[in-house]
Amino acid sequence: MTTNNNIKHVLDEHDRVKALQEFENTKLGVKGLVDSGIIRIPPIFHHPPETLFDHGPPDPLDKDQIIPVIDLLGDRKELVEQLRDASCKFGFFQVKNHGVAVELLERLLDAMKGFHESDPSKKIPFYRRDTVTSGTGVGFHSNYDLFHSKAASWRDSLVIRLAPIPVDPNDIPQACRNEVVEWDKEVKKLAEKLMELLSEGLGLSSDKLIGKSYLGRRGMVGNYYPYCPEPNKTIGIASHTDPGILTVLLQDQVGGLQVKYDGKWIDLKPVPGALVVNLGDLFQIISNDVYKSGEHRVYANPFKKSRVSIAVFFSPGEYENMYGPLAELVSPERPKLYQQLKFSDLINNFYSRELEGKSMTSYFRL
Repeated sequence: MTTNNNIKHVLDEHDRVKALQEFENTKLGVKGLVDSGIIRIPPIFHHPPETLFDHGPPDPLDKDQIIPVIDLLGDRKELVEQLRDASCKFGFFQVKNHGVAVELLERLLDAMKGFHESDPSKKIPFYRRDTVTSGTGVGFHSNYDLFHSKAASWRDSLVIRLAPIPVDPNDIPQACRNEVVEWDKEVKKLAEKLMELLSEGLGLSSDKLIGKSYLGRRGMVGNYYPYCPEPNKTIGIASHTDPGILTVLLQDQVGGLQVKYDGKWIDLKPVPGALVVNLGDLFQIISNDVYKSGEHRVYANPFKKSRVSIAVFFSPGEYENMYGPLAELVSPERPKLYQQLKFSDLINNFYSRELEGKSMTSYFRL
């Protein structure tokens, strides 16, 4: 019986790998499946019950805003306290009056949606998975962990390298080129402002955590979540924390992002004109657990209207830099909680595993 079960497992795995490769070979992503008119999602997207969500879309009548929305025009001392509080509790917050024109944000969302919904002949030339390490620095694909996850997720992504080696603007898809270039300049300024405030929240000087050592690397991901005909069988993005320092996210008004707090998942409701910010694992490590890396996920889109979100991930500019709890945040009362690590070790750990349930803090904790 054991032998028969082993043979069946091998055959099932062979069929799964074959199905994954066939999906990859289309170079059309999940948008291609939707366009084909499917009413049942392929088995490669079926997630086991333990990884599926414990509840579906947010109740549109639920007006409770748990994740704070912080007005950046406020008093600086109050801002520092508000950002510190949100970073300690959730690792997440939203910001308004952030200095980025709402008109640009709307154009950027429309442009990213335009790319993902453009004719396949315009998207296929960008289909690749080596965006970061080689090529032009621009790549379109579905599920970066497609071949080493339990199940695929219902999203497509356009990935663009912004720093330290900036992409040639001419290599960015024309559908969103101008908007991405504008957005990159604005989001860089915003991240620097936030890091000054967050640094002060740790009792450090405002310029302690800015510059190449912490914000020198930027990568943008434009995620597209088309309608899913069976949203109860799959997910948009599995639960995880981001590996770097800081993430700035622009999301449309469709909704779907959830944050884990106090053992429960709560909906991060979109606020018109606001930007979502979350801290990454490396920030939790250098803060010696004062700040939290926010765990989050996205459910499969059950709505006929597609969802678009655009994230910019900030991390150190040098892969071989060493990081650990900052000396100013270590004391006999609060001993060092993490070992020293190279940023490259953290990143290699992150990309060598599937996304589901991933947090790098546990790997480097003493």
